[in-house]
Order: sequence, then C-alpha cells, then structure tokens
Amino acid sequence: MKTCSAVLILVAVLGIAACSPGVSNGTPDAAAAFSDSDWPAYGRDQAGTKFSPLTTIDRSNVASLEVAWTWETGETVIEGPAAPVRGSTVRPGTFEVTPIVVSDTMYVVTSYNRVVALDASTGEEIWEYDPLTTDFGQPPNGTGFVHRGIAMWTGESETGAPQRRIFLNSRWRLIAIDAATGMEVESFGYRGEIDLTADMIWHTNPLHYTQTSPPVVFGDVVILGNGVGDAIVYPYDPPGQLQAFDVLTGERVWNLNLIPQEGEPGNETWEGGSETFTGHTNAWAPMALDDERGIVYLGVGTPSNDYYGGHRLGDNLYAESLLAVDARTGELLWHFQTVHHGLWDYDLPAPPVLYTAQVDGRSIDAVAIVGKTGFVYVFDRVTGEPVWPIEERAVPGSDVPGEVAAPTQPFPTLPEPFSRQQFTPDDLIDLTPELRRRAVEMTRGVQFGGLFTPPTMQGTLAMPGIIGGGNWGGSAVDPTTGLMFVKATEEASLLKIAATDPARTAGDYGIDRASNRSLRIEGIPITNPPWGTLSAIDMSTGRLAWQVPVGDRPELRDHPLLRGVELPDRLGVQGAAGPVVTAGGLIFLTGGGDVLYAFDSSNGEEVWSAQLPAVGYANPMTYGDASGRQFVVIATGARGENGILVAFALPE
Repeated sequence: MKTCSAVLILVAVLGIAACSPGVSNGTPDAAAAFSDSDWPAYGRDQAGTKFSPLTTIDRSNVASLEVAWTWETGETVIEGPAAPVRGSTVRPGTFEVTPIVVSDTMYVVTSYNRVVALDASTGEEIWEYDPLTTDFGQPPNGTGFVHRGIAMWTGESETGAPQRRIFLNSRWRLIAIDAATGMEVESFGYRGEIDLTADMIWHTNPLHYTQTSPPVVFGDVVILGNGVGDAIVYPYDPPGQLQAFDVLTGERVWNLNLIPQEGEPGNETWEGGSETFTGHTNAWAPMALDDERGIVYLGVGTPSNDYYGGHRLGDNLYAESLLAVDARTGELLWHFQTVHHGLWDYDLPAPPVLYTAQVDGRSIDAVAIVGKTGFVYVFDRVTGEPVWPIEERAVPGSDVPGEVAAPTQPFPTLPEPFSRQQFTPDDLIDLTPELRRRAVEMTRGVQFGGLFTPPTMQGTLAMPGIIGGGNWGGSAVDPTTGLMFVKATEEASLLKIAATDPARTAGDYGIDRASNRSLRIEGIPITNPPWGTLSAIDMSTGRLAWQVPVGDRPELRDHPLLRGVELPDRLGVQGAAGPVVTAGGLIFLTGGGDVLYAFDSSNGEEVWSAQLPAVGYANPMTYGDASGRQFVVIATGARGENGILVAFALPE
C-alpha cells in the first residue's frame, strides 16, 4: 500500500492549491506556459541543454552566494528484521536527483524513489508520495537505490479538467501521480501504475529490471527505457526495450526492440542467433526530445556481458548507438553506432543535447551526445549526417578464446577529444620515484594501448576507463555562445578477462571481478593529475576553447606518499556528475566531489565555491521564485547517508 504524509491529506481535504502555474484548487490553467524562472524538465528543456536564461546571479555577485535552505530525505540503511528479507540490508545509493521546478513548487525523487513536493522558496514540504519500492529489497545494481529525476505532463484529464501528472519510473513500475495532491492517478493502468516488464521479448525477472533516469513526455505519450545492473549476466537477462504509454490510460502505444529480432532491421548484426538470448543493450540514460518535430533521441548501452562478446559475434546493433525515434509511432528514423561489438562498457551514458550550430557558414539543427570514449558525436538531427566526418579506423584484434573484435571503430575528426584516450608506460604517475616504482610494478605484465585495445586475459589498461570520458552527467550547451561544457574523468581501468560458468553467464568468459578495475596506490591513481576536468568545446569549430581541472582530493594532499610534493591547485575528481550553464556567464558543478563550484563560462576561471555537507554526486539546477530570487540547488549524500538537498541564493 502506498503512503502519503499528513500534509498531503490536509491539502487534499481543504483543497489547498499546490504552487504550480495557473493553479486554482490544485488544477493548472491549461493555457499556462513555463517561464524562464522554471526548470520543468531534467535538462531544463526537453532538448537537454541544461541552460538557464536567468541572470540574477552572475559573475559580479556569485561570490556572495549563501545557503538559503536545506531539505533532508531522512533515508538511511535498513537492516535486519526491518529489511524485506530478514537479515538483509537495503541502502540508499548516492542522492543523484536533479529536481524540477514549476512556478515555485519543486518536485524531488529521493534515492528510495519517494516523490516529494517542496515549496521552492523555503524548502518546506507540501506532500510526499512513497511507492514503497524498498519493500522489494535491494536492487541488484551494486550502487544501492539511485534515481535521477521524474517527468511532468500538463493537459486535460479524462473528465476534461486541467491537470498535471508526475511520472515516476520506479524499478519495473511506471506510476502516475497527481502533481497537486501527491496521490496516485487511479485511472492510469491498474490503480495508478503499470508493469513495464509485462510484454518484453522474453520473460523478464522484474527484480532485475531497474530505472535511474527520468522518462520523456511528448504530447499525451510518456516514453522510457530501462536499466540493468552490469553484474546481472545470464542467458535471457533483461533486454533493452524502448516503450511509450498513453499518459491518461497507461496503455502501451508503441515499443521498439533495441535488440532487433528476426525480420527487424539490424538483426543481421547478431550472429548465431545471439539476439534471442543476449540481454542488456538498454537505454538507461536520460533522453532528449525535439518537441516541434516529434523526435526522441537516446543513447544505448552495451550488450551482456560488457567485456566479452564471443557468444554475440557481430556489430550488435543497436548497442552503443545514438537513435532518433519518431515519438508518435516508435519508428526508428536513423541511428549511428559509436562502438561496434562493444567490449569496454563504453555505453552512451549521457543525455543527447539539441541545439542550433553555425558551422562553416551553415545553420544546422544538431544533436550531440557525449561518449565514455572521450568523443562528442555530432549529427544533423533530422538526417543523421555527421556534422564533421567520422572515420572508420583499424583497431587491434582480440586474443581471448572465441572473441572476434570489430576490425574498425568510428573516430570523429571533430570535435576534439575532451579526455585522454590512450595509456602507455610513459603515462604512469611520476610525482615521486617511489610512486613511479610502485606503478611500474603494479602494471607489470599488463597490456598497454590506445582507445579500443580489447580486454585480455592478462589485463588491458583502458583509457578512458569504465566511468569515461563522459558519463550520465552529460553536457551543457550555452546557445548564446555556442560553447558546450563537459566533465571528464581521467582514470584508467584494468579490464582482465577470466573464464566463467557458462550455465550462469552469457558466454564462457567475462570480466575478472576479483581484479582491481581501478588501479591505485594506497588510494592514489596511477596517473598524474588532473583526475577530473571540465572542458569547453566551441561547437562551431569543434575545437577546445579551454580545459581546467575540476574538484580536489584533500585526503590525497595529506597522503604520506605525497609529502613534500608540489601539487596543482586542483587535483581533479573522478565522477559522473555534470554541469549546468546560465546566461549569467556561470557554470555550476561538483564534478563528483563535495564542493560546489562556479566557473566563468568564458574562460574556466573559478569564481566561487562552497563546501557541501556530503558528496554532491548529482547535476545541479537553477530556478527563480515569484519574488525574483534565483536559487542554485544540488543534491548531496553518499551511499547509505541521509541525502540533503542544498539551495544557494544571494542574500535577501
């Protein structure tokens, strides 16, 4: 049974209006439009630009930012008899939400998948909806409970009354919530929810089906993919499928198999019938939407398993591909595969971003997507033609038994890479002779190489590592300057292949999880800093405009192995969290650390920072309230900790 707070009940009984545009007795004015002060979608707009036109906070006054309010989730580890399975443990993962705000009401999804409405000016709670997702036990993804956002629909209900609905995708369920009351919309599906695994290409265990990214709403259709934990590897593990549902009834409108079955385009890229039992290949990252054209854009992940493909020979469409899909019908309009026959866990993890580019005197409606590879892939969003040439280049083969690596891989000629793409012995840390000696010893016998050097039985050092390059934090684009901003992690991963039990896994081989995939010397990465960067890319030329380290590692500055070493001002942090950019000339991000930074978007100069109460492993956002006050909000909280939402503003 779902629960709601006493505040919610009071709102429903008294008919008190929630703070939404044009709200009267809890119903929106159908003619009301979102304002510049709102942040109504995960990336602010459906195009995913993460650009705010607000200018109240700018370069001249950002140094005066202070904490305006905080809100705590109250979520901690559930252990022992209180857990769904006696003696088990349920824990929240990092608090990764980017809230949405519509006319002074903020909507937040917590790590435990609760949806909470807050007064955006004060952080006071208005209502709470709890899907009781923790009752089903810990998700098998290795990260704890994680969720990054929800989606909002505005329109007319079945009775013709104006209404706003919040759509929460919680593990295998899609739930419709009345935005004014926090109550389930009983007419949607069965008592407010539908089972997303009800009609897959094969029977799917719902407990192995996850959701971390928000859906996309187009007209009266809500569109979403799914997540699958990387460690879930067995024949017929959960497959990738893109699904669309009617926002009023919950009936499925269309679906697109991301693993093409017999008779579907792309099926020939799965050899030996491997498409009939190989799972994953799922769209787990946030998506973007061209509202005018009705096209949804999405990136797809790696097939099962991430590092060995001897059981799934071929290029394996539509894995690691950017897809353009008709949002009305589910028809695949065009695609581009960024990695053939993936062996590196190089998912397309970031939301695509839509913008208008001025390239060589041409105006192009473009779509760009950030890859773990360290590349940005850029296309005409209508035709799918690359804005700059993408070359197929020869890459090394594999010596793992049964494996046949793709002979070539795509290399964009532009934009320039935003992260390092090779690892040689010369790249080992040399801050001190002792660190160098230990790094050499640690990597003895390991395969070094460039981008797309396959995993080996002795171990291959992949750069970028499995976090990226880029990750789900994605990019932000300033349409006024044509600059794209991308956070990168600069750390290699050891990809070592070992034999597995073929009865329990897809394929005879897989990653050796007993080996340390991120090589560190007592916590120090085996490369020189920076270990995390922020890059600005001029999207009219494809050239890097600037690149700076982002984040720091204070615990490493005091490390005994670095005593007496002169270190840069910022060491950089590893992490997936990305940036937001504003018309005030500012970029806000943490990069994955416990400090929120503001950088001058024109040159990368740090102009403000604030210590956070915990790790801020989320994309920040910004909005304005009815008084004209602008806020910058970031979710904080590491695994198992109480999550805290922190709002900054200028002094009143």
